[in-house]
Amino acid sequence: MAIELLSNDPAYVNDPAYRSKLLEEQGFEEEEAELIAGEYQKTGFPKALRNCRLLWEVYDLSLEEPYFWLLDYFKDAFPIIEKIEDSFAAAENSAFFGVTQQRLGAQQDRVSQFLATMGKMVKELFQMVRELRIIDERLGYYDAIEKELRKPIAERSKTAEITMKGLFVDLVQGGGKSAASVYGMARELEFITLPDLFFDAPPFKDDKELVQHLRSLEANFNKNVLRVLQRHLGQYMEWKKRTHHEHRNRKIFQLKYLQQHFDIIKMYLTWVKPYLRHARALTMKEKSLTSAELVSAFEGSLLDVEILARKPAGKGKAHSCVLVTFNYRTRAELKVQQEGYQRGPVHIGRMVVTFRAYAWSDEQLKNYKALKQKELFELLGDVSTSVQQAMESLGDELFRYLEEAKGNTAVEKKEEKKEEPKKSFAEKFFGDFYTPTSAKAPKGPSAKHLKMEQDQVKEDVEKAVGLAVFHTFNAYHLFKKAHRMAAW
Repeated sequence: MAIELLSNDPAYVNDPAYRSKLLEEQGFEEEEAELIAGEYQKTGFPKALRNCRLLWEVYDLSLEEPYFWLLDYFKDAFPIIEKIEDSFAAAENSAFFGVTQQRLGAQQDRVSQFLATMGKMVKELFQMVRELRIIDERLGYYDAIEKELRKPIAERSKTAEITMKGLFVDLVQGGGKSAASVYGMARELEFITLPDLFFDAPPFKDDKELVQHLRSLEANFNKNVLRVLQRHLGQYMEWKKRTHHEHRNRKIFQLKYLQQHFDIIKMYLTWVKPYLRHARALTMKEKSLTSAELVSAFEGSLLDVEILARKPAGKGKAHSCVLVTFNYRTRAELKVQQEGYQRGPVHIGRMVVTFRAYAWSDEQLKNYKALKQKELFELLGDVSTSVQQAMESLGDELFRYLEEAKGNTAVEKKEEKKEEPKKSFAEKFFGDFYTPTSAKAPKGPSAKHLKMEQDQVKEDVEKAVGLAVFHTFNAYHLFKKAHRMAAW
């Protein structure tokens, strides 16, 4: 039976070094089994406390019944049952292949539609965040001017005001090309001092401060120049007031729209996950497609199922584990079901079941699951991670804007200065060379505590051994008895 299992399983025949490398990376010792008389080869599984192999081939054997019989047995003995692997491959000319590919095509069409829509919306997200950055930049100038208006007019800074006036001249008045602008009047109508007076004017709260500023200039400048200056400054003040209000409303609208856009992307991501999972389940295992047991002209299929039954032992630091591996070589027959007249495959053929007993700690259990994740192509995780990375590439601004859209504006808190403990005379005198006798080492797990934890894990592992070994053989033994096989 061991010869039959290892020689026909394409996962071991095609790439035996692949799982060996993964096992070494995760710190497992690899199991060996007899391939031919007197010769042992590696199986690609961790070394088990005990293993049992069962091969059963009947012409009319339905494979669902043995699988669920073993599953029900382990459900009674172990509280946690996990499906580690579920993959299949079918011959290209078989009817089962045609039915599967039709279902896979429907799932792939839905996935492509969702992903195309999500890609477009993520692209729009970049533009929305960029627009919010521009709005924030403009509001920064407005807020700086508002802050300066609280000071007396002689102490007000002109930096933000000059920047806004430059934007006003370029965007509203048309820059130097327009004869009606500040620069155009200086060039065309010889109001040479007008640009200097316009940009040197401080920020004004209202028209009263503007009029007072113009009166202070009457002694040194022409009335016509001051009249034109008043017109430009009044126009600028009105533009500044209205655009400030417009930018604030625009930011509120843009934040709400960003929140809605982000929620829709998450909704699409939630919708696409089941389709990705189904597409992954319907995708055939590439290693099995190259197996000698799968011939294109035959009605055949190969199925690999692996379940892990486990139960925490002791104080939960270790687990009694039984790894059950099903390798099916089947002939899939499409039969019409009585209810609904739906065609569905019935798998009959050969079944190889391998029971392996393990007593694993939490870390070893985690490492084995990580091994299986590396071995299998997890399409769902890759897609969701890629969408998440695309959003994270926008930087912290995206998440800051989302929090702001919810009303959770971050308030910068001033760091409170901690009072330093008073130094003693000896510490002041010796400085860096002084070491106080009462200095305590940084807190952490002591060597005694670590040793106690290691002893506890070792004790739990020893408790887990007996349960795993017992149920490994008992499931194998009772299955043979229940199905009228030779058992002793």
